[in-house]
This record gives sequence, structure tokens and C-alpha cells, in this order.
Amino acid sequence: MKTEKQIPDYYIDNLDIEILSLLIANARAPFTEIAQKLVVSPGTIHVRMKKLEKMGVVVGAELVLDASKLGFDLTAFIGIFLEKSAKYSEVVPRLRAIEEIVEAHYTTGGYGIFCKIICSNTDHLRTVLNDKIQSVEGIQRTETMISLEQSIRKTLPLGQLKTLR
Repeated sequence: MKTEKQIPDYYIDNLDIEILSLLIANARAPFTEIAQKLVVSPGTIHVRMKKLEKMGVVVGAELVLDASKLGFDLTAFIGIFLEKSAKYSEVVPRLRAIEEIVEAHYTTGGYGIFCKIICSNTDHLRTVLNDKIQSVEGIQRTETMISLEQSIRKTLPLGQLKTLR
């Protein structure tokens, strides 16, 4: 059984996985604290993180906001039907400019694009749909699903990396 997963000229080993797991649990954890928990030097953590960034495994850090506490109480998913699949590359830049769209995925199946949007209320949602999304040239029609509750939010299951290798 392989103990390391190769990604162009670098390897991810168990120490890398442990570092990532601790940072997923607390992205604000100082490298010194992580080093103490893993019984290595803070410099080792720094070097490993730089390696993971260079590999493209770590692509940044993000601050997660509770949108409802900021007055954005409505999360919806919009299935977008394109006039033609070829319109995708023209439509995406226009969707990117709509600040309420927080995610967009190019998909298989019925929709060409599937978006997550965050709005303050149903009036705001209607404005975003009618005035912003449906006015984009290349979009044939949309289907909207309103989220009643986010039941699960988690990240990549790093524990599986250990068992898959």
C-alpha cells in the first residue's frame, strides 16, 4: 500500500494531512500551536504550508460569514437553462458581476449552470432574478429553489486520504 500521494513533483504525507486537518478545524490556529500538537518545529509547519500552496492543494483562506446576521435571510439555488451550451463562456462573466451570486457551477443534466445566491428577502430575490439574471443574453430561462435550512456544511474528508492511499 502506498503511503504518499504524488502530485506533480511533491508528495502529501500523513503530516501534511494532520496539518490540514488542524487548520480546517481552526484556520486561525498559529503555526506554533499546530507544531506543538504535532511535535514538530513551527518552521516545519511553515515549510509544509508553502509546499501545499505551491502544489495548489491550499489555494487560500476564506472568512465564513453568517449571512442572516448581516440581514441576508434568503438563500436560493437557481438552475439556469442556456439558449445553447456555447453561450456558457459569454454568460459566466455577466453572472460573475452579480454580487448576490456566491457560487456558480457548469453542470450536466437539465441546467447548464447552477448558482447559489444570497438575498435579503423575496423582493430582493425577485429583483435579482428579473433584473439581473434573466436579463443576461444567452439565458433561456431559470428555475428557483429556496433553501429553508442549511443542514450540512463541511469540507473535504481528509480522513479518507489516509485510507485511500
